Amino acid sequence: MFNKDELKEEVGKMAASQIMDGQVVGLGTGSTTHHFIKYLGKRVSDEELDVVGIPTSYQSLILARNAGIKITSLDEHDIDIAVDGADEVDSNLNLIKGGGAAHTLEKIVDYCADKFVVIVDQSKLVDTLGAFPVPLEIIPDSLRLVRENMANRNVEANLRMGVQKDGPVITDNGNFVLDCQFGKITNPEKLEVELNTIPGVVENGIFTGVVDKVIVGRESGVEEITK
Repeated sequence: MFNKDELKEEVGKMAASQIMDGQVVGLGTGSTTHHFIKYLGKRVSDEELDVVGIPTSYQSLILARNAGIKITSLDEHDIDIAVDGADEVDSNLNLIKGGGAAHTLEKIVDYCADKFVVIVDQSKLVDTLGAFPVPLEIIPDSLRLVRENMANRNVEANLRMGVQKDGPVITDNGNFVLDCQFGKITNPEKLEVELNTIPGVVENGIFTGVVDKVIVGRESGVEEITK
């Protein structure tokens, strides 16, 4: 029987096996994509696979460099395929992301990619999004305004606090993260757009209409889900 980390490793390994020579790869952030980057680096070393990566965070940048993956940027290359994790995946392959506070650049990279593959263990599959809070990356000066907007919606909004750091989490972009508990999200497409109209919100963690394939690690084996 697999534990959760073993399931994450299996889907990361499978996603790495599907990358083709010459591709530009968006490198997601988080514990599952950690395994993907590790195995992609192993293919670069063992097979002399010629790929370049576009990282979505300092974490994925450091991991990629340590794994021997060449790095580039969106200014220099288009993205053939992006591989990333998720905090929730619904039955229509919509996502909540941002548990690692990297969702702004993740969304830019994932939406720019010709193909977007999500890798998760089975615990991340849900019928309807919303058990996991929706993270909003916000400009620090907008904290009061955005909180008041959430209060007017009767949405609990908590400023994400640092671990082994005093004060709030600061994103790679120098912003705060406000975790908003909406409950069941029946129309994620509408909410994704609405949240980004609030002054001070840089980006939110709802991803709709962008996933091409989900690779799921189950105790019975690895499954691929497409639309």
